[in-house]
Amino acid sequence: MNKTGWRTYRRPDEKSGGHGVGWSPIIPYIFSVPSGWEEVPVSIADLGGTEIDLRFANSKEGRLFVIVAPVLRFADNLGDDATVEKIGPPEKVIAAFGPEVIGENVEGKVLSMGVVEHSGRTYYQFELEPPHVLITATAAGNRLYLFSVTASGLQWKRHYKDLKKIADSFRVV
Repeated sequence: MNKTGWRTYRRPDEKSGGHGVGWSPIIPYIFSVPSGWEEVPVSIADLGGTEIDLRFANSKEGRLFVIVAPVLRFADNLGDDATVEKIGPPEKVIAAFGPEVIGENVEGKVLSMGVVEHSGRTYYQFELEPPHVLITATAAGNRLYLFSVTASGLQWKRHYKDLKKIADSFRVV
C-alpha cells in the first residue's frame, strides 16, 4: 500500500487456472486498487464462467474482474505470441468480447475507444454505457486479457475517477 492508500495486485506466478491441453502458464498481470477493495472468490457459475481468473470488489465503489481467454477462440493462426492488434482493430475486439463482459450485444453502448501502449504492448480501452463499465483489452502469449471495471449508477458518479484509474492501471507483465 502506498501513501495514497492504493496498492498494486500482482497475479501470483504459482496461481493455477485456465490450464488444459496446450495451455502455457498465464503471464502475470498487475493493477492498482484503492484500499477497501478485496479479492472475491471466483465461481465457475459466474458470467464468463471458467475464463474469469480474478475478481475484486468494494461494496461502496464497484467491482472488477479479469477474463483470460484463449486467443484460439477468436483467430486461428496467432501462435503463442498473440498481440491485440493481430486479433483486430478496437471495433472488432469490443464487438467480439464486449458481450462476454456485459452479457449482451455492445452495439450502441460504446461511449469511447482508445489505444495506448505500455512497454511495447498495446492496450485497447473502452467505456460502455449502459451498464457503466470500463474495459481494458490486450493479448499476451496465447491468451486475450480482458480487464473490466464496473459500478452502479451512483457508484459510477461518485467514484468515476478512481474506477478510471483502476482500469488504466492494468498491465500484463
